[in-house]
Amino acid sequence: MTSKKIRWGILGPGSIAKSFAGGVAGSRTGELVALGARNPAKPGLAETFPGARILDGYDALLADENVDAVYISIPHPGHAEWAIKAAEAGKHVLCEKPLALTAFEADAMMHAARKAGTFLGEAFMYRLHPQTRQLVELIKSGAIGEVRMIKSSFGFAMPGFMPAHRLYANELAGGGVLDVGGYPVSMARLIAGAASGQPFLEPDKVVGAAHLGQSGVDEWAAALLHFPGGIVAEVSCSISLNQDNVLRIFGTKGQIEVPDFWFAGGNRDVGPGRIEVIRSGAAREVISLDETRHLYSFEVDGAGEAILAGRQEFAWPGMSWADSLGTLRVLDRWRHAVGLEYEIEKPAKRVNTLSGRPLRTNGAAIGKRDIPGLPKPVSLLALGFEDFRTFSSGSILLDAYFEAGGNLFDTGFVYGAGYTETLLGQWLANRGVREQSVIIAKGAHSPLCYPDVIAKQLAQSLDRLQTDHVDIYFMHRDNPDVPVGEFVDAMDREAKAGRIRGLFGGSNWTMERMDAAIAYAEKHGRQKPGALSNNFSLAEMLEPIWAGCVTSSTDTWKAWLTARQMPNFAWSSQGRGFFTDRAGRDKQDNEELVRVWYSEKNFGRRDRAIELARKLGKSPIHVALAYVLAQPFPSVPLIGPRTLDELEDSLKALDIKLTPEDVAWLDEGPERRRA
Repeated sequence: MTSKKIRWGILGPGSIAKSFAGGVAGSRTGELVALGARNPAKPGLAETFPGARILDGYDALLADENVDAVYISIPHPGHAEWAIKAAEAGKHVLCEKPLALTAFEADAMMHAARKAGTFLGEAFMYRLHPQTRQLVELIKSGAIGEVRMIKSSFGFAMPGFMPAHRLYANELAGGGVLDVGGYPVSMARLIAGAASGQPFLEPDKVVGAAHLGQSGVDEWAAALLHFPGGIVAEVSCSISLNQDNVLRIFGTKGQIEVPDFWFAGGNRDVGPGRIEVIRSGAAREVISLDETRHLYSFEVDGAGEAILAGRQEFAWPGMSWADSLGTLRVLDRWRHAVGLEYEIEKPAKRVNTLSGRPLRTNGAAIGKRDIPGLPKPVSLLALGFEDFRTFSSGSILLDAYFEAGGNLFDTGFVYGAGYTETLLGQWLANRGVREQSVIIAKGAHSPLCYPDVIAKQLAQSLDRLQTDHVDIYFMHRDNPDVPVGEFVDAMDREAKAGRIRGLFGGSNWTMERMDAAIAYAEKHGRQKPGALSNNFSLAEMLEPIWAGCVTSSTDTWKAWLTARQMPNFAWSSQGRGFFTDRAGRDKQDNEELVRVWYSEKNFGRRDRAIELARKLGKSPIHVALAYVLAQPFPSVPLIGPRTLDELEDSLKALDIKLTPEDVAWLDEGPERRRA
């Protein structure tokens, strides 16, 4: 390894920044060269951070060419913004815990680091201390038999309610869960993993409780975590209550106790390391590591070694990206269980993107096309986003899609019990982009699939969406027991009332019902159904994914869509994972893949998609998405990425321009050999 040292800059002074500076001074790999401060004239900075140039503001630190890596020690609401900006500036980042307010924010930080090729690590310094490795080895060796239960707390009592202090301030995401709850949670996941032969383990159940105080933050809280295999963890934290702060691990042959494991039994300067093993029928054994190095020097060197080796993550037992995401997902579930959403996460305060900038409105990565019946061009890909349950989480993806040029949003009355529409409405109003956007709404899902439901549900949808009209409306299911004309009349009334200003039609409607609906409209002077939203992909759906679903991937359907030039907004356009490495011919995959997609015909198409992807330097899923886009009728895929990486990956399909011959070859095989 090179003898070069990492030149560290600290973003934001404070008590923990001072401790980190001590760690840098005691490290092998780093040196402190700069400090970025909002108030660089504050007395004592030069004395507290000897040898560091005091810079005026955080931007100045990121612009400094003599800084290789930054340590972010500001309150956690600013972690995501400045970590993203640092990555964009080419700086490596070590960020204080929690890495972000939510796993969604952390994922966006990792996306930025991945693109920049920079290191990103979460500063749980205990994970790099030798005590942690020793503890894991004891668990793996069976020192206390099979682990059954873990109990861990991190709780302290502030002098009293202090509304201006960051621990009580709602606008600074105060409270115990985010400030110290990550310690017992990350440790429990580590111990459960060690007991299972893995780096860490994710709980399959999280049950939380908390007391929310005057400012709305949690003053004391507890959670139960159940892990696969039966291990149960009890974790607790507090900012208004002293706790014993002992990690206890119970096994079939004894128990282990570790006091104040995050300081390795010491303080912010030195943690000597002390583990007590109490075996059944034996005397208490004390394992002392007698460490004398500065407590923070271990994480400085862990980060430094990773950076010098060209790695973007900590090596184990440091917190990898997956490990940090896992801990934050538990904290997200804990907060959700107790109803803890900070005001700074709500639309009124989230007026900028996660990077702290206003939304950009001139993106062109996603092209647009004209669809007959719609007054404005729509993006080539429509965005679905059912997996988000807070504005702060969903707005990250919505912002990125819009900034890439996307303007077509897919919603449904039943999605997220209505929250998907609410989230989109909040985002459109907050960002001020309703007029640039095209909304797909859906209603009258079974069992409430009746004509008189349409107006009632559409009224609720418009209220949630904070708009007076939608651009495209689909009956979400069909009810063949009801004359098709009654549905056409109901949708036509909404179009005439101006609540549908574009296209309407059917989602999961058969060809016969669409023909009948069009014929009825033509005969009675109604607006004709002008669009479908049926399944369509390179892989043909063998049987419905859900009851009432309809695929339009058959040859008969393709001919009908082409003859009618009927726009189809295709769901499951990438075969729900069939074109990824998860699918195989051995029938050992998940039940849905096997039941819905597994056929020799589909595997032949998948093989050809793989072959073409190799030639193009893409993935089979990119070819599958490009296939949907290349149809001889208006075909708009609905994509449902959950992360920025997934969104960006989907956009790679737009680089592929398939000819009609390519499409035929993917469909039919060697007899239509691609040139």
